[in-house]
Parts: sequence; structure tokens; C-alpha cells
Amino acid sequence: MATAREFRPDIQGLRAIAVLAVVLYHAGLPFLPGGYIGVDIFFVISGFLITSHLLGGLARDGRVKFASFYARRARRILPASFVVVILTVAAAVLWYPPLLMKEVWQGAIATALYVPNMLFAVNGTDYLAEATPSLFQHYWSLGVEEQFYLIWPLLLALGWRFVRSRRALFACLIALVVLSFAGGVVFTYLSQPWAFFSLPTRAWELGVGGIVAFAVLHGRRTLLGARSAATLGWIGMAGIVGSIVLFTEETPFPSYWAAIPVAATALVIFAGATPSRVGPTAVLSFSLMQFLGLISYSLYLVHWPALMIPDMALGGSPLWLSVLIAVGCVPLAWLMYRFVETPGRSMPLLSRARPARTLWLSLVSSVAIIALASGAFLYSRSVPLHAGEAAVAAVPLTVDPEGTDFVPSNLSPSLRSAADDQPVIYADGCHLSYSGVEPQDCAYGDPAGREIALFGDSHAAQWFPALENYAEAKGYRLQVYTKSACPAAGVEILRDSVPFTQCDEWRARTIEQLNIDDPELVVVSDYSSSVFDYAGASRSDAWRTGLEDTLRAIDTQTVIFADTAHTARSTGVCLSAHLTEADDCSVDINTGFDKDVRRAEADAAADAGAQIVDFNRYICGPDECPAVIGNLLVYRDEHHLTATFVDEQLSAPVAQAIDRILDSPDMSGGE
Repeated sequence: MATAREFRPDIQGLRAIAVLAVVLYHAGLPFLPGGYIGVDIFFVISGFLITSHLLGGLARDGRVKFASFYARRARRILPASFVVVILTVAAAVLWYPPLLMKEVWQGAIATALYVPNMLFAVNGTDYLAEATPSLFQHYWSLGVEEQFYLIWPLLLALGWRFVRSRRALFACLIALVVLSFAGGVVFTYLSQPWAFFSLPTRAWELGVGGIVAFAVLHGRRTLLGARSAATLGWIGMAGIVGSIVLFTEETPFPSYWAAIPVAATALVIFAGATPSRVGPTAVLSFSLMQFLGLISYSLYLVHWPALMIPDMALGGSPLWLSVLIAVGCVPLAWLMYRFVETPGRSMPLLSRARPARTLWLSLVSSVAIIALASGAFLYSRSVPLHAGEAAVAAVPLTVDPEGTDFVPSNLSPSLRSAADDQPVIYADGCHLSYSGVEPQDCAYGDPAGREIALFGDSHAAQWFPALENYAEAKGYRLQVYTKSACPAAGVEILRDSVPFTQCDEWRARTIEQLNIDDPELVVVSDYSSSVFDYAGASRSDAWRTGLEDTLRAIDTQTVIFADTAHTARSTGVCLSAHLTEADDCSVDINTGFDKDVRRAEADAAADAGAQIVDFNRYICGPDECPAVIGNLLVYRDEHHLTATFVDEQLSAPVAQAIDRILDSPDMSGGE
């Protein structure tokens, strides 16, 4: 009968599966869409091993030796972790887009303070769909584990002192697991980033490992025979493999879905406590699996920056290159394990000294990393983000404009301020955030004038500067009804992979208000690449139906402003890395627009008797949409126009289009 404290080759093999799943998922292999559950496997393993160690100490000594425990954890985790942080910051200074160095700085500091997961939760990071993820995003799981290591010994020690019963302590653990699991399910649908990244909503996964530790250490009489254990072990393996292969980025996670890989891992660990020649331990014990399990921690640390830095420097890595880098990380991880991780764990200077020495060195190391990251950020701020020459300002409006092939010194807005170059309705509180559902009473222009209404998501909001100019010049009142991530089109929006029900409520109330106010014209515009549910139909058909439903529900005359181009990377970030090659950051026409959705949008407008105008001819050329036109920055991120560009370049064509529509209300056709 194996015990929790003996070497477990099956657990080492599970580590190999976990790290391979994560690394190959991040490398982009299409047949492993659920590889992100490798982290959940690690959580269960960590919960099992740490709880086994703590329970053994309690049984032996009657107490937890906190200083020794924390010092051992620090020597096990921090040397490799901090070395990778240092190397990552140095590599970012050399090869990363300067505009992203603030995120690098924030991530490094959060990692040095053991709270990277909290940073990503506060920032609302979508781990499964982030376009420009942090170089330290993979450290979120270490943050969860480090926080667990801080709290869990205290809870066990308190429980042991006041309960003095293994059975009662076990019941308390089960209660904590149930509460944490329930919190993870609920918060997946309320605030997915907090559900994904926070310790309270992830602690149950480590707690499940703790439950297995209790069962193995104190419930041997109830352990199964070899044949039954082997069966349970293979069921667990099937659950792990099935999760990796069948889960996708659209799977609401963690939610209750996380219970599948967690329970499956627990089954494999529990079954492995009973020796069996036909169980999964035989496969997990293969030498390659043992080797990968041995270096799994270092491999997990090095793979993410190794994949991300070339991807950002090259503007995207092909699959073959990502896989090649992932394979190359294996020998790199072995070097990290051999020369950093192992010496850091067993160095006599620390391991034979009092725990205080390790803990003080950990504190000094954290301070040093904060200083290093801050210095790197300050250096990046001193680097000019332009090519050193000015461009012609006030370029005349033209169809099929040519782009400026460098980043001019007189760029407006500047790259550093581009992200904040938003319409004033954001600062005024007139563009609803994710949580708002009640239409705002926000009017601009002439308060006594006839009304024009703007309706849609942030891609409607981007037209505000031109519409405000029109309202002020022609004596109209511009009423704004816009909300983040909520298109006017009646489709079921998914936010963080779960239904964003606030959109439906806001949309219905806005349409009701529009029909009460009866404006002369409603301008509708949406981000047609929104993430929405189109089960049972094609994406374009679902968009057409949803948009047509909205148009028919509005009683007054409606015009659609066709959507603008989108790209997978931030234009400003790209330009900061290509100051003399701005053309590299242009948006390709073929990938920047979804032609099927554009046709569906036009068909919906025609069927509903609405008009549609397309201003992209003033933004894009025949083949691409430039990032810079004259001295104007066109896009402030991946898909929003800068307020400056709309104000200075598109006010005139917008005014002309609206004049024609209002003068000829029965006219249909495009701009």
C-alpha cells in the first residue's frame, strides 16, 4: 500500500500531462482546445501533496512549523520563478513593443508581490480570449498556489487545535470545498475573470486534492482493491483526456465544467495509492513522462514568454514556429531545473540555516525585481515612439486614401495617448459600462432641436464626434444610447463565454424609449465581430436575423453605419514596434472584414426598409486600411477608430450622408 509521502511516479506522470496540455495549447495546436485544464491538474496535485505534508506534520508533531514550511515553499518555488521574471523583463526591453512595457512592469511587480492573479482579475482579463495577453499571465496559477500555501496551513492548524478530530477536520474541508465550488460556478456567470483567477473560487480544486490526501492517509481500510483502483484510475485518465480534447474556449470556465478534470485527476491520484500492474501508473511511469514531470515547473515558467515574445516581435507566429519553440523549451527547462531550481531548493547556505534566512532573502529578491521592472519601464518611457520626422497634416479627404509609411513625430493622437483617445461620452458617463441596463438621458447639441439618436455598442460610440459636430452645426439634439459590448442587433451576446443577459434588457428598454421619443433619425452601428451565440444557424444568418428584428422594432427612420475593420493586434502596439514600417501595421481588407456578415447586414437593412452607409472608402484603400493617414492615427486599439480621426476626417462625409437621408427619407442604397 503506497502512502502519500512516498514517491509517486503516477503523480510525476500527471505533471507531465498537465504541462504538455498547457504548453501545446498555448502553442496553438488545434486538436487540444481544452489544454488550459492542465492548470487544474496541477492544482489538485498541489492540494494533495501539501495537505499530505501538513497532515503528516500534525500527526507527528501536533503542530505546523510555519517558518520551516514557508521557507521550504520559497526555496521550491521562488528561484526559478524569479529568474524567469528577470529574464523576461530583460527580453521585453530588447524585443517587446515599447507600448506594452507598462503591462510588463505591472505584471512583474504583481508577480514579485505574489498577486498576479489578482491583477488579472481586477483588469477583467479573459484568459481564453485575450488578444494581447500579459507576458506574466501564466503566473496567475502560481499566485493562486502561493496564496493557498499562505492560508491553508493556518486553517489546518486552527482546525487541528480547536476540533481535535480528523473526522471533524475532514468535514470542515468538505464544507470549504463546497462553498468555493459554488462560488466558482456563480461568479463564472457574474464576473468570469474573478471566477477564473481568484483564490476563493479556485481553492476548491486544491481542496479536492486535500480530500484525497485525507482519504489516502487516514482511510486505508476503505481503499479499493487493485482491480477496482485500476478501473477508477482509467476512468480518471479518460476524464482528463476528454477535457483536453473536448473543452474549448467557448466552454464556460471554471463553472461546473471544471469539476470534470478536477474529479478525474483526483481519481487517478486516489487509485494510484493502490499498486496495480494494469492501472494508469504503468503508462504514467514511462521514462519520458517522468522526465517531463520532473522539469514540469520550469517548463511551465519558460514556455509562455518564449512563445509570446517572438509572436509580438514578428506580429504573429505561424503554427510551425510556435510548435518548434514549444519543443525548444524542453531543453531550456531542463537547464533551468538543473542549474536554478534544484540548487535553489537544496543550497546548504539556505536549507541548513534557520528559515528566517530564506524568508529574508525572498523579501530582498522581491524588492530587487520591483526595482528592475521599474527601471525597465522608465527606460521604455524615454524611448521616442516616432520615426523622427513629421508628416503632412490636414490631408484632404479622399476615397482610397494612402497611408503614411512611418510613425510621424506630429502623430495625432500620439501612440502613448491613443488608448485614451475616446469620444467624450465615455468621460461623461453617457456610454454605459458592462453593468448598466437603463438607457441614459444624455443629449448633446441643441437641447431644443429635433432629435437624432445614436444606438449601438462601442462601434456606434466611435461615430459620436462626427455626429456631435453635425448636431451642433444643424441645430439637432443628439441623444446617445450606447453600451459596451452590447450591439443594437438582437443577438445573444456572450461575455467571458457566458450569456451577457444585460444586453437584452438594455436593448429592449432602449428601443422602447426610442419609440416613445420618435426621433427624426436613428443611427445604428455595431461591432459585427462581437462574440454571440449562433447555435443552429450560421454566424451571418444569426446576425442578419438579430439586426432585422431590431430594425423592425424601431418605429422611426433608421440608418446603419457599416462596421469598420478589425485586426487581431492593437494598432498602437504594432506601430510602437514598427516606427519606420507603419505599413506592417495596416489591416488587410480580406481579414479585416467579415464579408458574409457585411452582406447579411446589407440584406437585413434592405428587408427592414432601413438605409445603410459605408464610410470605409474614406478609411481604407483597395487592399488595406492604413494605420496612419497623413499625421492622424486611424485606430486606437484592435478595432476602434480614434476620436481624433473621426472628428477631423469623417465629420464631412457623415454630415453629407445624413443630409441626403433626411432630405430624401425614402432613399435606399449605400454611400
